[in-house]
Amino acid sequence: MIEEINKSISFDGRDIRLKVGLFAPQAGGSILVQSEDTAVLVTATRASGREGIDFLPLLVDYEERIYAAGRIPGGFLRREGRPPERATLTSRLIDRPMRPLFPGWLRDDIQIVATTMSMDERVPPDVLAVTGASIATLLAKIPFYGPMAAVRVGLIGDDFIINPTYSEIEAGDLDLVVAGSPDGVIMVEAGANQLPEQDVVEAIDFGYEAVRDLIQAQRDLIAELGIEIVQATPPEVDSTLEEFVTDRSKDKIKHILAQFERTKTERDAALDEVKAEIEAEITQMAEEDTIRVASSSNPKALSTVFKDVTKKLMRRQIVEDGVRVDGRKLDEVRKISCRVGLLPRRVHGSALFQRELTQVMSAVTLGTPGDAQDLLDDLHPSGEKRYIHHYNMPPYSVGETRPMRSPGRREIGHGALAERALLPVLPPKEEFPYVLRVVSEVLSSNGSTSMGSVCGSTLALMDAGVPIAKPVSGAAMGLIKEAEEVRILTDIQGIEDFLGDMDFKVAGTDSGITALQMDMKITGLPISVVADAIHQAKSARLHILGKMLEAIDHPREELSPYAPRLLTIKIDQDLIGLVIGPGGKTIKGITEQTGAKVDIEDDGTVTISAIDGEKAKQARAIIEGMTRKLSAGDVYVGKVTRIIPIGAFVEFLPGKEGMIHISQLADYRVGKVEDEVAVGDEVVVKVREIDSRGRINLTRLGIHPDEAAAARESSSW
Repeated sequence: MIEEINKSISFDGRDIRLKVGLFAPQAGGSILVQSEDTAVLVTATRASGREGIDFLPLLVDYEERIYAAGRIPGGFLRREGRPPERATLTSRLIDRPMRPLFPGWLRDDIQIVATTMSMDERVPPDVLAVTGASIATLLAKIPFYGPMAAVRVGLIGDDFIINPTYSEIEAGDLDLVVAGSPDGVIMVEAGANQLPEQDVVEAIDFGYEAVRDLIQAQRDLIAELGIEIVQATPPEVDSTLEEFVTDRSKDKIKHILAQFERTKTERDAALDEVKAEIEAEITQMAEEDTIRVASSSNPKALSTVFKDVTKKLMRRQIVEDGVRVDGRKLDEVRKISCRVGLLPRRVHGSALFQRELTQVMSAVTLGTPGDAQDLLDDLHPSGEKRYIHHYNMPPYSVGETRPMRSPGRREIGHGALAERALLPVLPPKEEFPYVLRVVSEVLSSNGSTSMGSVCGSTLALMDAGVPIAKPVSGAAMGLIKEAEEVRILTDIQGIEDFLGDMDFKVAGTDSGITALQMDMKITGLPISVVADAIHQAKSARLHILGKMLEAIDHPREELSPYAPRLLTIKIDQDLIGLVIGPGGKTIKGITEQTGAKVDIEDDGTVTISAIDGEKAKQARAIIEGMTRKLSAGDVYVGKVTRIIPIGAFVEFLPGKEGMIHISQLADYRVGKVEDEVAVGDEVVVKVREIDSRGRINLTRLGIHPDEAAAARESSSW
């Protein structure tokens, strides 16, 4: 059992405290990482590998417990259920920098579990969990090319800050997470308010300095515990099969990769044909032949070796010849086409973005404030989302067949990236009170579908008439690193992503970056290489943006006729209850009477929506009438609604009634109310008084002809 140790590291007065040896003694390794009152328990456990596995079975789970915020979960069961999307995104945030740091030959089951056990409203737990995953792995003595650490970088004014609070993130222009290893930067995730490329590079560099301090703190902690970082020796590999496959296929694969006119489907078919020829040759060999034995020991061995040979040859072609499998130059973007308004207008806005074989259809729906997504399901400060981006990638998009399931981590992650890229350019609620949902359907995939979603969604928003500040485009950058040779690739396609070392997505406007996401398959990159990729991405983004603007260069002036029409008014907060009514009776009555939907916020903002604008205006008139402050002497035109022996009730504003006493019906004695007025009559009335109980007394006496004329002119009856 590990001795209990507490360690602390400080960044500009913000402490991260590490506690080892107290929690989860049966886990392979465990640590409590704490900053302020946010504490995350992270464990790493290893089990023997399963037979026939040809990949690293790493499982990363981030768990949120509602008790961490002092709350009881909602729902009938009153316990945590399916993880909220933000928990899934945090799981991905931990997984992405950890996965490339495990040896490629490792086949043991590894599970990392991060559980937020205490949470305040200042400190986000995600970067604490990422760093904790590295420490737990080291404590578990799992082979690992670490340590690894992550920090968040914020920008307030002109100053970068490490691990900003929620409020500082909200107030700043940058929310960047950078993870790094001793070899350099290994992951970047960022949202930015159209920041110039150089500012983002400086932020990454600033964050990596703090990462290096955290890496040293981990080394000190491990040394204090007397634990050595495991650098396990890779198992011996029989190279017989690899040599055989290389000898039989090298020239054929090189020839296929050099035939740039081939489509992806044709190239894949040709490579499969070569592999099938080798497989047939092995099958015909004598049973005792070593090639057959090496191949039959693992049914997937031939496929793995063939992929490795293809990977080496493709990478060599790029490094030595500067040419890619489709004949493009390293910084060249594929052919682009854009179309808008393809779907019938019941869809409020739509666009089809195509980058050769990658094709994304994005559709926009304009909703009312009541459609906003409530964010009370997780531990983070409560609020609501007015912009929701969903990403779907069905199996037919890659020519496959498989069951259709609910969105997985990849779909959730790509949707969140596209959402983050577009948020900075959306109009504020005060100017455009609609709730926006964009769904990106990947119809065909050959790399960079997330950036295709950004481009398609920008076009769809403009097609829907959403007044975005600027259009956003995106490009995915790749990288090939062989020894000291580094080649950065613009607009990578599927095979380059699959066989390359980096997937770096950059989105932004012509003014600057709005979102970044960088993932590595190697153990880290110098800041200088990351900077080169960011700068190279700019020219690609601007090229793509130019193609997009040929399809639509500004948001449409008019919304779809099927989009709801919104009217917004502000009422006194004290009158919210009056409009809602007991049990919602009044507001339901307004909806039934007009067909308009009414949403009321706590600050008294009332949003009225209806497909028919006239119905929205009718509902607005009712609410304005109900909430208008009356004064004695005001003159209105109203309708008699009912009669009682002592007077008549008149609705003089929508939803607001007063009574004319029989003595106020005429300037002479009235015997019966019915002698003067009948139900449905239009009458001019003056507010005589409002008594202490809020009852309105009206009169028909003392009204000047000019007052009556003005009342009739402004009347909505």
